[in-house]
Amino acid sequence: MPVAVYTTDKQGLITFFNEAAAELWGHRPVLNEDRWCGSWKLRHLDGRKMAHDECPMAIALREEKDVRWGRAIAERPNGELIPFSAHPVLLRNETGDTIGAINTLLDLRTQTMADEARTRLASIVESSMDAIVSKDINGIITSWNDAAQRLFGYTPAEAIGRPVTILIPPDHLDEEVSIITRIRAGEVVPSYETVRQRKDGTRIPVSLTVSPIRDGIGRIIGASKIARDISSHKESERRIRLLMREVNHRVKNQYSVIISMIRETSKQASSPEVFLEQVRERILALSESHDLLVNAEWRGATVAELVEAQVRVFAAQSRLSAKGPVIMLKPNAVQYLGIAFHELATNSAKYGVLSNPVGQVEIEWAITTAANGEETFGLVWHEHDGPPLDGEIRRGFGSVVLKRIAPQALGGTGQLEFGEHGVSWKLEAPLRYVKNSLDEMD
Repeated sequence: MPVAVYTTDKQGLITFFNEAAAELWGHRPVLNEDRWCGSWKLRHLDGRKMAHDECPMAIALREEKDVRWGRAIAERPNGELIPFSAHPVLLRNETGDTIGAINTLLDLRTQTMADEARTRLASIVESSMDAIVSKDINGIITSWNDAAQRLFGYTPAEAIGRPVTILIPPDHLDEEVSIITRIRAGEVVPSYETVRQRKDGTRIPVSLTVSPIRDGIGRIIGASKIARDISSHKESERRIRLLMREVNHRVKNQYSVIISMIRETSKQASSPEVFLEQVRERILALSESHDLLVNAEWRGATVAELVEAQVRVFAAQSRLSAKGPVIMLKPNAVQYLGIAFHELATNSAKYGVLSNPVGQVEIEWAITTAANGEETFGLVWHEHDGPPLDGEIRRGFGSVVLKRIAPQALGGTGQLEFGEHGVSWKLEAPLRYVKNSLDEMD
């Protein structure tokens, strides 16, 4: 037998033991000499030494009664401790007199390890961030962890004993039929994305994995479900798709801007070398605006950020004044205002205020409201105390950008004036074409 078994006579002398008993003891007792138990030494479960005449077999013979679930620890000669349970049963003759006893010893190490494994598993289930639910083969919920309560809103008392279909929206009920069929066939349902329903009726996207639960002899008695909330994942996917569509739209806009830039620059350039240099500078300026949009996930950029990106490289802080309310610009406005600022700063560095050691550039912007409630964005670039202008900017690509391209792209108007010692550029456009609303930013 695979179970440890031994017998004694009425006085407790061991008369027989099988190999499983010798294996458990780690010791082979002497038949008809060793008494009560074949263990080398015995201990109580709390570790105290136990005399052999205190063991369950001795108690059964002394009190002449069967002992159920007597427990002790066998100490092997090598010091190893083996917890066991003893089940001594009295042997009687035809007249009912006790003539000895037979004892069955069960090694508790396997049971202890199983208990520890169950405890660890229960701890893992309870502390899991994923909802873990078990159900019987008929779809009735049998267990419910804390994460399931957080995800679905039901307490364990409200969920256990009810059909798992309380979590499934009506238009997804056919999934449960398919799942139960596969579980009964012993299949694991691999992770798939679906929708489940909270107690309050709201739907939530989840990643679901279903596995069969078997009993001790391998029969399928139910299933375990692990549900992971993927709401944030789905939202991220939505935002990525939205961002990619926006990027695609903006890139196409940039292609149009670059084509226009190349066409206008080619009309003004005096040589291929000058043409290449001007195109390169303007594309780099576009890339500065593009970087602002990428860093803000294409939501836009503030006017101050755009000034910083396009103008600061040409002017020391002491020579540049930028004042106005915080306004988050639309991506389209970022691109076209960025080009305008670049052209103004480039021409100022070549011919205007910033080509001189003295002089100042002032940039101011504000929002005004008309009587009809229409809001307007107004911006002024003003240079003063610079050198006399030679009119170069009047004929260049910058003039086209400032008078026509940038204002028209924003649905507004642009006014370019050349003072004796500096350029003044005024832009007015409907605020709705310039400012990014909260909805567009989210």
